[in-house]
Amino acid sequence: MPELPEVETIRCGLAVAMEGATFIAVDQRREDLRFRFPRNFSERITGSKLLILKRRAKYLCGYLSSGEVLVMHLGMSGRFTVDWGNNNKKDSTNQIFKLSRQNVAHDHITFFMSNGANIIYNDPRRFGFMDLVPATKLITCKHFLDIGIEPLSESFNADYLAKCASKRRVNLKIFLLDQRVIAGLGNIYACEILHRAGFSPRRQTSSLVRANGIPSVRATRLISTIQDVLTEAISAGGSTIGDYAAVDGRSGYFQNRFRVYGRKDEACTTNGCTGTIRRIVQGGRSTFFCGHCQH
Repeated sequence: MPELPEVETIRCGLAVAMEGATFIAVDQRREDLRFRFPRNFSERITGSKLLILKRRAKYLCGYLSSGEVLVMHLGMSGRFTVDWGNNNKKDSTNQIFKLSRQNVAHDHITFFMSNGANIIYNDPRRFGFMDLVPATKLITCKHFLDIGIEPLSESFNADYLAKCASKRRVNLKIFLLDQRVIAGLGNIYACEILHRAGFSPRRQTSSLVRANGIPSVRATRLISTIQDVLTEAISAGGSTIGDYAAVDGRSGYFQNRFRVYGRKDEACTTNGCTGTIRRIVQGGRSTFFCGHCQH
């Protein structure tokens, strides 16, 4: 499943093609994906202008001139591509786009924009979904009601992390994956973050807060590492594992910088460390870490 860096990369690519443009037509080829499309989905979108495209956790939120928000989630295999057709001024990566177009039988919906862009949503496994929510009810809708703070926001700090940690007695890996605490963080980046911070995934959340409720040094270190890793991953276009690609068909390359994820039995890359990467299962998910330098 695409995590925060991948969804943010997709948001940036779609924003160029969609913001300020009007939906002139919608080709909806199914009545459902993971869930049924909202009633009169195509009709409610057609004629609306997309004012701005934002990201919340792993969701894309397109604010429409109609007053509704187009909420989109990629699920496991969902993928957006932008086809500029014969608009050579825009289509500087047309050859990459053509080479990246596979499984066209799973193109479930296409948005035709007034600027000439065609936004194609492809999803072989159909675990993604789209919804239309009134902008005034977005914060309290079912998709975002229990979502935590964005990890790249100013509100995400050591005090917040310590407060959340004091209410949960779990290991750090499970804690990082809790969407009620940190929005958009997934398994890949949780493993990479803990390794770079030098913390064992088995370490308990109690280590992030002192007895008086003040955040520990570890909480401060974890905050900075989370933000550093996510920023680096976004700059790299995310991690291409499986079907993920940016909207122009390009692959991300942060996977080339993985230090632990998917590297079971390989030597740890930390300077001076003689350890070997191990794999365990936590909460039904694979955890990769070095037992020698992560404490």
